[in-house]
Amino acid sequence: MKSICVETSAGRRLLPSPHAAARAFSILLNKSNSPENLVQNGSNPSNNSFPKIFKECLTSFSFDFIGLLAGFIFAFFLDIFMLSSWIIAIYPAILTAKGVIAGNLAGRLGTSLHVGTIYPRFTENTKAFYNLFDTIVVVSLIVSLSMSSIAMVFGLLFWGVRVGNFIEIILNVTATMALGLTISLLTVYLSFLSFKFGWDPDIVVYPIMSSTADVIITIYYALIISAFFLFGGLGRAAVVVISIFYLVYVALIALRNIHNEEFIKSLKEILLTLIIVAFIVNITGTLLGRISAVIEKRREIYMVYPALIDMVGDVGSVIGSTATTRLALGLIKPSFKDLRKLKEHIIGSWLSSLIIFAALSAISLALNALLTPQYFIQFSSILMMVNIIAVPLIFLISYLISILTFKKGFDPDNFVIPIESSFADSIATLSLFLVLLLISGTQGVLGLILAQEIRFLL
Repeated sequence: MKSICVETSAGRRLLPSPHAAARAFSILLNKSNSPENLVQNGSNPSNNSFPKIFKECLTSFSFDFIGLLAGFIFAFFLDIFMLSSWIIAIYPAILTAKGVIAGNLAGRLGTSLHVGTIYPRFTENTKAFYNLFDTIVVVSLIVSLSMSSIAMVFGLLFWGVRVGNFIEIILNVTATMALGLTISLLTVYLSFLSFKFGWDPDIVVYPIMSSTADVIITIYYALIISAFFLFGGLGRAAVVVISIFYLVYVALIALRNIHNEEFIKSLKEILLTLIIVAFIVNITGTLLGRISAVIEKRREIYMVYPALIDMVGDVGSVIGSTATTRLALGLIKPSFKDLRKLKEHIIGSWLSSLIIFAALSAISLALNALLTPQYFIQFSSILMMVNIIAVPLIFLISYLISILTFKKGFDPDNFVIPIESSFADSIATLSLFLVLLLISGTQGVLGLILAQEIRFLL
């Protein structure tokens, strides 16, 4: 893979193709005193200290408590979600798709802001910024149509859906994803805001948006379904108008960028990511089904589960996003040896996750009227064991995806967060399953030993 070296005030930088020239030029611009570069110098990723990283991780990870709110919102709209068999069935796919899109956007913005190919402002920005947003808009529609088609196949086979429901599914999913573009705008705003205030977007943006997006897209989905099924012809017309407007908007973007090589390349990479994620999501669903058989009706585990898998994904995003930025800047090499250069991020994010896991345990137990010192210790021990198994694995996976995609000449930001967050769901779910099996098995063995001792004494 071709690369060029650039001499800067920070030393020599090795920048790989195909973006070497653009990145080199942006790094040279850092010598100037423009407002953009003054901001960038204040958020230098190489100057992050452990206290700063720990504070940013703990603050952003705290937003995983919003994951509990998503569960409450889903329960509140449950009657609406029961109006047709496909409505609940397609809901997890909508959450996953929106998470993939938000993760891709957050990762690419974090790297581009550090490198200097995007400025922290909405107007008079670079071509790279507008290309990125156009890509997100088009990908959202492609995901909508893909999910609708897959849902139709599964619906015919398993859910009792009729062929006539296909139009309903397409309209409702497309309209929901169209409204979901506001989440992308919020992601951009948060990236710019954190960067301007000297916080690292690679650390704070995705952890905040992963949980926030779940809540917002759940509300949008419920509103669209309500309008379509409960408000007669007027409601259906509103959903159709939103969908048609979105289709026309995407068509105009596609025509404008049909010869844009960077736009086409990004689309191909993101779609490849979605295929990989779709496979991983099926694994997670299978594991969750197994867990349900083990935990039965323990509501405290069900309540904490969405926030738990979000937390593991957030930890991975810190390492993955930081690695992609440092690879782009030449601060680390694409090798496992350089993982030690991220030790402050590893320790800071891991310690923050342990604190959040303990807090989630207390909140879940309190909401289910189960909070006692003994039960808190037991439940916290389960979550800590899950953390100790899942977090090191997601560290390695996130870093591995970063260096492998970088070596192959792909843009790592198109792959790292979407894939690692999906892996995080599966790893956290599998870890929870193993811990619960271990505890139930241990309790069974202890019970058998105790019974034998009692028979011996008698």
